[in-house]
Amino acid sequence: MSDFASLGLSQPLVDAIGKLGFVTPTAIQEQAIPVLLNDESDLIGLAQTGTGKTAAFGLPLIDLVDAKEKITQALVLAPTRELCLQIAKELDQFGKYNRALNILAVYGGTDIYQQMKAIKRGVQIVVATPGRLRDLIKRKAININEIEYVVLDEADEMLNMGFKEEIDEILDNTPDDKLTWLFSATMPKEVRRISKNYMTDPVEIKVGTTNSSNQDIDHQYVTVYPSDRYEVLRRFLDFNSSCFGLVFTRTRRDAREVAENLSRDGYKADALHGDLTQAQRDRVMSRFRDRRLQILVATDVAARGIDVNEITHVFHYNIPEDLSFYTHRSGRTGRAGNKGISLVLAHPRDVSILRRLERTLKVEFSQVLIPTGDAICQQRLVEQVKSIKEAEVNEQVQALLPQLVEELGEELTKEELLAKIATISLARFLKNYSDAKDLNQRESRGRRDRVSHGGGHRGRRDGGRNSGRNNGRRDDAGSGGGRRERRQRLFINIGSMDVGGKGPFINMICKEANISGQAIGRIDMQEKFTFFEVEENSAEQVISELKDAEFEGRSIRINAGDRFERKGGGGGGNRRRSYRN
Repeated sequence: MSDFASLGLSQPLVDAIGKLGFVTPTAIQEQAIPVLLNDESDLIGLAQTGTGKTAAFGLPLIDLVDAKEKITQALVLAPTRELCLQIAKELDQFGKYNRALNILAVYGGTDIYQQMKAIKRGVQIVVATPGRLRDLIKRKAININEIEYVVLDEADEMLNMGFKEEIDEILDNTPDDKLTWLFSATMPKEVRRISKNYMTDPVEIKVGTTNSSNQDIDHQYVTVYPSDRYEVLRRFLDFNSSCFGLVFTRTRRDAREVAENLSRDGYKADALHGDLTQAQRDRVMSRFRDRRLQILVATDVAARGIDVNEITHVFHYNIPEDLSFYTHRSGRTGRAGNKGISLVLAHPRDVSILRRLERTLKVEFSQVLIPTGDAICQQRLVEQVKSIKEAEVNEQVQALLPQLVEELGEELTKEELLAKIATISLARFLKNYSDAKDLNQRESRGRRDRVSHGGGHRGRRDGGRNSGRNNGRRDDAGSGGGRRERRQRLFINIGSMDVGGKGPFINMICKEANISGQAIGRIDMQEKFTFFEVEENSAEQVISELKDAEFEGRSIRINAGDRFERKGGGGGGNRRRSYRN
C-alpha cells in the first residue's frame, strides 16, 4: 500500500496533507499524481464524485507551479461558485507551507473589481467559474497567454450547465503547448469533443466504471404520490434520528417550501438555491458543514460542489429531469469510505425510469417500506432506552440522587419508571403518529413487490423486474423504446442585446429555471427577444420559474410560443402558430 511520499510529492506538501489527516492515497490519486508530476502530457481522469479528484490534480499542480513567479501559471475551471471556493480552500490547505504561493477563487455574485486587484497583485493559480473568467478576460484583467496548466474539474457538469461557449473561448485563448487535465464523473460526447479538440494524446485514467455509481451507496426507493411526499420525507427523518442529509428538489420554489416546512416542524433545516446572495449561500453552507443544520434542501444547480463529509442520506424529493444528475446527487453520500443511502421518493409511474437508471449506472434500486407511525415510535423508544443505558451520570445529578429517590418513593417499578420517562421524551412522536395511516402502496399493477421493513433498510424485489419496465410506462421524453424527445417552443423578451449571445442565454435559462443545458434545443435569438425550445417535461418548470423574475431590473415575460413538436420531427404534420402579444 503506497503513501503520498512514495508518489513523488515534495516533503513540504507531504507534511501539509499529513496535518490534514491524509494517510493513504485514493485510487485516482495513486494513479494520477505520478503521471502529472513526471509526464508532460495531457490527462483525462474519470472517477466518481467523492473519490478525491481535487487532491489528485491539486497536489501535483502546487508542486509544479513556480511560486517565485507572480504571473498566473494555472487555471482551474469549476462549474459553480461553491465548488470553486471549495477547490481554492483545499489548495490553500495543501500549500500552507509555501508562503509565496497565491491562490485566488474568482466567481460571479461578488465584487469583480476586488478580484481584479487581487490578480494584479500576483497569483499563480486561479480557480474560476467559466462565466466570471470570461468577464475578466474581456476586461483584460487577467492574462492567460502564458498559462502552463488548465484543469477542467467536473467537466460534464460545466457542459450540462451550458458553459460550452465559455469553455471553448477560454481554451482557444490559452497557449497550444499548455497541459490540459480533464476530470469528470462521466464522459458524454461533449466532454469527449473537448478532449479531441484541445488535448494531445491524453493519458486516460479510469477509476471504477464510467457512468457507474459508488459501491458504498445503497440505492433505495419508495413509491409515493405527490400529496404524501412531504409526510414521507418526515417519516424517514424521524425514523433515522442520526440522519445528516441532503434533500434535492427540482425547483427553487420546492426547496424553499420544503425547508420552511421542516423548520416549522422542528427540524434544523435550511435551503440552498439560486435566489440566495453569495453571502447567504456561504452562511447556509457554513451551518451545514458545522452540523448546525441536520438537513440541507437544495436544487441541483445550487448544490454543485457540496463536499461535506459523513452525509448519511441523500433524499431525491423527485427524480431529476436530467437523469445524469442522479450520479452527482447521490455522490454527496458514501464518500471517503463511508456508507450512505440514496433514497428516491418516486411516483408509482416513475419506476420504469429507475429501471433505466439501473441499466445505465449498473446499480440496483431496492424498494423499501415507508416507516409506519408504530415503527417510528418503536425505533425512537429503543434509541431512548439505549441512550439512557449508556449515559454517564453527571456529578451534580449524583449528589441529588437521594432527594430524587425520596421524591419518587418506592411504589414505582423499574418498568413503570421507564414507561413514564419514555412517554415524556417521546411526546412529540406519540402525538404526531397516533393513528397515523400506512402510506405504503402495497400493490402495483396486479403484483406485489417484496420489500424490506424498517424505514430505509435494504430489501428485495421479486424476480420480475419486468413489472417496472412494462407496466405503468409513460410516454416521457427520453423514455425507452426509441421514443423521440418532445419539445415545446417558448418566447421570452430577452435577446442578444441583453445577454450577448446564445451561450450566456443558455447559462441564464439553466441557472434561473434550474434545468440542464441538454434540455434546451433550437434557439432563434433576435435583438430584443428569443424563441427557444425546451423538452416538453421542462417547459412548465421554465415558465413557472421565470415568469415572476427580473433581468437587470426589467420584468421577464415568458410564455408558450409554439405547439409541441418532436425533436428531429422534420415537419411530421406539426403545424406551428406564430407568437402574438
